[in-house]
Amino acid sequence: MDRSQKADAVAQLNAAFQDVGVVVVTRNLGLTVDQSTELRGKMREAGASYKVAKNRLAKLALKDTDYTGLEEFLSGPTALAWSEDPVAAAKTAVEFAKSNDKLEIVGGSMGTQVLDEAGVKALASMPSLDELRGKLVGLVNAPATKVAQVVNAPANKLARVFGAYGASEAA
Repeated sequence: MDRSQKADAVAQLNAAFQDVGVVVVTRNLGLTVDQSTELRGKMREAGASYKVAKNRLAKLALKDTDYTGLEEFLSGPTALAWSEDPVAAAKTAVEFAKSNDKLEIVGGSMGTQVLDEAGVKALASMPSLDELRGKLVGLVNAPATKVAQVVNAPANKLARVFGAYGASEAA
C-alpha cells in the first residue's frame, strides 16, 4: 500500500467507527480464505462488517472515536468486526469462534465501554435488536387479543346455548 491508499483505508475505518454501536476485535490463528469468506458472509447477513486491517492503521482510525480503548487489543494478527446493532457483530463472531478454533475473540467495545473476551461473550448472549422489537410487539398485541377474546366469549356461549336448544327441539 502506498501512502494515499493507507490514508484512504484509515479514513474509511474512521468513518465506519463513527456510526457503529459495537466493535469486536478478533485474532486470526490461521483462517483459510474459505473460512474468512464464510465469516464475512455471516457478518453481512447479520448486518455487520468484518475487516482485516493493519494494527497501525486501525490504531490511527480509532483516534477521535469512542473506541480508542481498543488499541490495547491490537497486536498480532487481528481483525475488526462492527455493527450498528450492539449485539449483531458480537453474536456472529462468538458463534463462528465456537465452531472454528482458528478465530479467537480478543475483546471489544460498546462506545467508550471497553469489553474483555468475557464481556463480548456476555453481549453475544443477549437478544438482538430485532428480537427485542419482536417481543415488544408481541407484548403490545397480547392485551388487544385478550380483550377481543373476552368480548367475543359471551357471544360464543350464547350461540352454543341456542345451538344446543335447537338441537334438543329437533330431537
